[in-house]
Amino acid sequence: MAQKIIYLIRHGETDYNRRGIVQGSGVDSDLNDMGRAQAMAFFQAYQHVPFNKIYISGLKRTYQTVEPFIELGLPFEKLIGLNEISWGTMEGKAPGNLDNEYYRTLIEAWESGHTDQATDKGESPQQVADRQKVSIDTILSHPEEELILVAMHGRAMRILLCWITNQPLAKMDQFEHSNLCLYKLSYDYESAQFTIELANDTAHLLSLALMQ
Repeated sequence: MAQKIIYLIRHGETDYNRRGIVQGSGVDSDLNDMGRAQAMAFFQAYQHVPFNKIYISGLKRTYQTVEPFIELGLPFEKLIGLNEISWGTMEGKAPGNLDNEYYRTLIEAWESGHTDQATDKGESPQQVADRQKVSIDTILSHPEEELILVAMHGRAMRILLCWITNQPLAKMDQFEHSNLCLYKLSYDYESAQFTIELANDTAHLLSLALMQ
């Protein structure tokens, strides 16, 4: 029975993450020192895993997160469909009181089922899911890649995990995530079903607690 195992990770920390500034797909930031330490800690914990390929988004923070694996010679591919949601006019801004109210209203609308509502000059969760489906179809079209590593982004991960488990996008906030967390997924080609085997795992980061 053909099966694909997917190690799905969120990128390591950036200074924007630390300062609570929205990046989205429009801010192409680098990992900070903590983010690079997280990337190395993940590498040290999982360098023994025989990945066939790595998939990343078009943003450099995902490349930098898996760079130690790429330096081993593992093939990788950028899929812009894995990019973070576009937060439009909010990207690069430190949230103030009015901005916080904007986000709260938007998230409440999404939780109420209005997942076709886009951010101001940005994307809706449904638009993100639609472009993700093209990328996931690309990934699944290679059954010979039985074990892969995928690096992407927080809100985009929530959207992805929701639709691949056949849940409405309104439920996406149930999927917790933190920088360099791991979701381990399996995909069964016969049933065309995804299973989440490990969720928001950060055991590989325990050694970094003193750096916080």
